Amino acid sequence: MSDAQSIFGFESDFAGGLYCIPMSVRLKLDEIGVKVSLKHWNKLSREERDQLLIRPCDAEPSRRSYRDYLVAALKARTGAEAQALPIEPHPEWADAGRVPAQVTQYFHSHGLAPLSQPQWSGLTPLKRFVLIKLTRPGHSNDNFMPALREFGLLPERP
Repeated sequence: MSDAQSIFGFESDFAGGLYCIPMSVRLKLDEIGVKVSLKHWNKLSREERDQLLIRPCDAEPSRRSYRDYLVAALKARTGAEAQALPIEPHPEWADAGRVPAQVTQYFHSHGLAPLSQPQWSGLTPLKRFVLIKLTRPGHSNDNFMPALREFGLLPERP
């Protein structure tokens, strides 16, 4: 299974049953510009949620196919039109050359040394996306430290 089809260990307790939207799917949603509420996500069948996890969404043809599949599934299950979101043309997670200030500030606020540029660039785009999502201002996130451990950015607990 590729990184883009995975459920991270830190989210397996709540995303493993696909009752919550896994980070890999959240990235795909950002890439196609569709917002899915947790309520609507849970109205999708388990097979549809599995498909949204495993379907590719890494280039324009697959993104279009992914979006079409999602929009049709949402319409069929909820009766609602998919809510469109703007697609960021140059998302920070796609830039391996610069650690976003938000991430650096969050590390500082937790008493951690900030990530170096080589550490940042050594992460997959999905892992960079996760760190950006987990360091948003105003969000207290219990998954931040477990994600850092899982990504090899903190030593494992003894």
